[in-house]
Amino acid sequence: MTATPGLGTPQLASPDLLRSTFRRHAAGVAVITARGASGPVGFTATSLTSVSADPPLVSFGIGTGASSWPAVAEADHVGVHILGEHQSDLAATFARSGADRFGAATAWRDGPEGVPVLDDVLAWLVCRIVGRVPAGDHRIVLAEVVVGDPSGAGRPLLYHQGRFHGLRD
Repeated sequence: MTATPGLGTPQLASPDLLRSTFRRHAAGVAVITARGASGPVGFTATSLTSVSADPPLVSFGIGTGASSWPAVAEADHVGVHILGEHQSDLAATFARSGADRFGAATAWRDGPEGVPVLDDVLAWLVCRIVGRVPAGDHRIVLAEVVVGDPSGAGRPLLYHQGRFHGLRD
């Protein structure tokens, strides 16, 4: 491996290299929810991707060590919520290990297919899981959109350099 002038010193592949690189990638913030055997579960995701328009499919990654994984591994349906810039506290709650994610501070309701649906988001979808693909210490979940509402007001929340940010023009 040789250095490229002006680009710094290359590093060999590692988890730290990947994390450092993707901290520089601004990503939209979503919360994924599911109904588990002992109640609702959810987590903050920046890996949400639109996969196909016909049929309408999305994907997201989830670590197999995540507290939400057992419920997502067994669920037939999940909720996908696009957060607005006014929801950085909500994103932090769903990202924090051990947090009371569905406590009094979180406004939500039972939605279609029994999936927890968060209130006041920019958009939400309920999706039927069609695949769980092994990917290292994660699974890539493929899900087909069943129903949703894209009519929330506001601007998207972004994640960059380890912090939540609003979109700037």
